[in-house]
Amino acid sequence: MKTTLPALPDHIQPTYEHLERYLPHLWPTAGSALESRLHAHFPALYEQFNALYHHRSDMFFHLLELLQTVFMAAKARPDDLIQLDQTREQHVDYFSSNHMVGAVGYVDLYAGNLKGLRAKLPALKQLGVTYLHLMPLFTCPENNSDGGYAVSDFRRVRADLGTMSELAQLTAELRADGISVCLDYILNHTSDEHDWAKRALAGEKEYQDFFWMFENRDLPDQYELNLREIFPEQAPGNFLWNETLQRWVWTTFNHFQWDLNYTNPAVLNAMLGEMLFLANQGVEVLRLDAVAFIWKQLGTPCENLPQAHQLVRVLNAAAKIAAPALTFKSEAIVHPDDIIKYIDVDESQLSYNPTFMALLWEALATRDVRMLQYAMSKRFDLPPHCAWVNYIRVHDDIGWSFADEDAIDLGIQPFDHRQFLNQFYTGQFEGSFARGVPFNYNPITKDMRISGTTASLCGLESALGDTELTQEAIARILLMHGIILACEGIPLIYLGDEMATLNDYTYENDPHQANDSRWVHRPRHDTARFIEAQSGNSAAAQVYRGLQALIHARKQLSAVVAEGEHTDFKWAGNVHVLKISRGNRFVLLTNFSETPQTIELPVHMRHAQDTISGTVLSDALHVTLAGLQQMWLIQQ
Repeated sequence: MKTTLPALPDHIQPTYEHLERYLPHLWPTAGSALESRLHAHFPALYEQFNALYHHRSDMFFHLLELLQTVFMAAKARPDDLIQLDQTREQHVDYFSSNHMVGAVGYVDLYAGNLKGLRAKLPALKQLGVTYLHLMPLFTCPENNSDGGYAVSDFRRVRADLGTMSELAQLTAELRADGISVCLDYILNHTSDEHDWAKRALAGEKEYQDFFWMFENRDLPDQYELNLREIFPEQAPGNFLWNETLQRWVWTTFNHFQWDLNYTNPAVLNAMLGEMLFLANQGVEVLRLDAVAFIWKQLGTPCENLPQAHQLVRVLNAAAKIAAPALTFKSEAIVHPDDIIKYIDVDESQLSYNPTFMALLWEALATRDVRMLQYAMSKRFDLPPHCAWVNYIRVHDDIGWSFADEDAIDLGIQPFDHRQFLNQFYTGQFEGSFARGVPFNYNPITKDMRISGTTASLCGLESALGDTELTQEAIARILLMHGIILACEGIPLIYLGDEMATLNDYTYENDPHQANDSRWVHRPRHDTARFIEAQSGNSAAAQVYRGLQALIHARKQLSAVVAEGEHTDFKWAGNVHVLKISRGNRFVLLTNFSETPQTIELPVHMRHAQDTISGTVLSDALHVTLAGLQQMWLIQQ
């Protein structure tokens, strides 16, 4: 039950001192630990909140409301999570451990429901997973759900998957087995079936102000001058006319996803309540979906605005007060130099590394590591207490998000190169091994993205029946995984890729999925293939064993590489060979070519051992890598 809070006169500029007068009203039973965190993190919260809303006469009232939301969530936090908070405050870099190995997938596609997921726990532990990202599992529209990203209720699990209490029990069980759970926190929008949207449709102005709505096209047309289309095939434009409201509604991603209006501080407070509720269910990491889009301003692209960072910093400070164990992971698929702006201990401690992902695929197609090495040598280092989430693919498409200036520096024409990559990964380029599917081709800009499982993009689908090509495809799959496993940060494996699952074209038969090719790489868990992967010499078994070996090797790195020791992308002197070092005792060498390549060894690695093959080098000046071979060299 909320406390009635007195308001300050409009002419008084609120300060931290003013707030202190209200603390007895807000936090009458706060313990010493909670009070300590409040005083430690409130200044940062206040600074960012004030920057966003200082022009509003009711700013102070909304700030007090927000603090009450924080207090209520902190008081409701279960004892076991309070203990986790204390542990995380002492070990803020837990996610930087070489023992961290991530997996991601849909609950229904991987295990049927939450009970089925509990039954899969032995398989996850066998693989070595310590971080599990469950794709959106909240209540959503039955057909128009955007893969679950059109959330209708953050506090209810989809009925076919289970209940929120089952989710809380599952997170506790996973945590006891050393597995941290990550869920999506969709900041930019809700589904048009969310209670807030329904109340807006019913005429409640309070909730109409939760969204961006316009009586005519004047402002939408002005905004559109600077906006890009995210899904030009499925949802052209950024605004949808709603007959019930007699208004245009801002819908960046899909017509059934209404963008939230964060210029209204009540929206921030409401979303904070949803966030802290999830934290209290045992969720340890929240993936901040489409974070670059959350603030709108006329005359701008409405992406990467300073206010988006300020919003996340408010949420971050609130989490540090109420649920310090909570970690943020940003999903900002933007220019490589903008991605880094979201990563900070006071903003998002984790971030996807989409540039790394895109350039791994670029190097695999070209057999040339120059752009990968050049871009990562400039952009892999992060601020203290932060880490990358490195991945080959996730539920989404693959876009060629490298920096044009990097390509130009290397004499590569960016537009033409992207056209080549699109042709290569859809199998249209002569000699291509890949079997990807186009996603959202824009005939005006010629932009296109790629869908496909790792195995199909690496050549396993096109190689079927050919022993030599099959072995090359397996080598590519392991090569790509080996790189993300060798680097610092959290390596993330899409469930199914561990057993070389191929594209699933049955999505074309479902009218609700047929226009979204990303479903080709979201197949259901194949139990027969999983059993096949446990023994024998099939492609699935070779990939599974090889990946297990790589994961084991990663965890053994703790003996030779200090946690947080920087990952350096060094020039190997050969355009086909990627060289990565971590500290002085570990070097990764990867040959992206199908033919043998020789490079000169660093002096300190001339007596090293390859962890993967067991080969010990004996005063070697040079080393030759077979086609698509990878070496994990550890100084003896």
